[in-house]
Amino acid sequence: MRIKSIQTGRIQIPLKTPFKTALRTVEAVEDVIVRVETDTGEEGFGEAPPTAVITGDILESIEGAVRNFIAPSLEGMEIEDLDGIMKRLHGCVKGNTSAKAAVDMAVYDLYAKSLGRPLYRILGGARTELETDLTISVNPIPQMVEDSLRAVEEGFSILKIKVGKEGYQDVERIREIRQAVGPDKVIRVDANQGWTAKESVRMIQKMEDLDLDIDLVEQPVPAQDLEGMKFVTSHVNTRILADESVFSPRQAIRVIQEQAADMINIKLMKTGGIHEALKIVNIAEIYGIECMIGCMLESKIAVSAAAHLAAAKSVITAVDLDGPSLCREDPYEGGPLYAGAKIIMPKEAGIGISKVPVSFR
Repeated sequence: MRIKSIQTGRIQIPLKTPFKTALRTVEAVEDVIVRVETDTGEEGFGEAPPTAVITGDILESIEGAVRNFIAPSLEGMEIEDLDGIMKRLHGCVKGNTSAKAAVDMAVYDLYAKSLGRPLYRILGGARTELETDLTISVNPIPQMVEDSLRAVEEGFSILKIKVGKEGYQDVERIREIRQAVGPDKVIRVDANQGWTAKESVRMIQKMEDLDLDIDLVEQPVPAQDLEGMKFVTSHVNTRILADESVFSPRQAIRVIQEQAADMINIKLMKTGGIHEALKIVNIAEIYGIECMIGCMLESKIAVSAAAHLAAAKSVITAVDLDGPSLCREDPYEGGPLYAGAKIIMPKEAGIGISKVPVSFR
């Protein structure tokens, strides 16, 4: 089974409500879809969102990297030569992690299909079902409370609350949400780099003093401020999750060795796909550090690839794969079943996506 061609297309899916963080506001998923075709007629699919404020990637740069660098480097290679493909993929162009992730997951899709097994089984097969949190976007407090209650009504017991735009008002919004949803729901806080180190400590300690029972705080300080994040981690009891600070295995090792965070958030768009994400998983297992699996504003293809990784590895203990739940519609066929907070892994070989309504070129 050889790679015959690698093509790209675009898809646009409206969101149920605008997605708002400390960094951006988005009203629709508009992503690049990658199709890898083989000489035997098999197809593998991948996806990459343009997340310029985090990865630096835009639609045009993703498409350009795939068409002009990645496709010419990989076409003609045997799917069974997975290590060789990944070496070329990550060596043919620097950066461009989102483009690499899309091609990586399409190749893994085909690799699993060649073995006739679901991808998560090949990667380790730790479990067949996951529970994801649901993101509550930054809005006025009454709306965030309403959105949180609606999420609970829809069966979500883990909420990820976006903050980082209004300083101490963020503590008040968490207090109001906790009072509304009750003590038995899990609340995670994501500041998206929106606080300074000292602000983080003061606000997290205030949440602790108020007994708000926060499960974790994600990336409270700017990505490059590792000393600041270490200061926060050492001065609060709440777990600190490194997100934008960790793109690569090397960065993961540094964060762990310097005790700058308690957990690491793995995202395929940061690592450049499953192959490099597995290295971070291995590092976390060595050091005994738990991981979250997360996503950008991705639809079902990319989120499903991440779900297969999460289902495969027990060190991934937190799941933030709510992309399909945020979308107004699901244009694909096949793949994991997204039933509210539950993600049920498929029995089909590969990632499981069987139909993608996109024009490729």
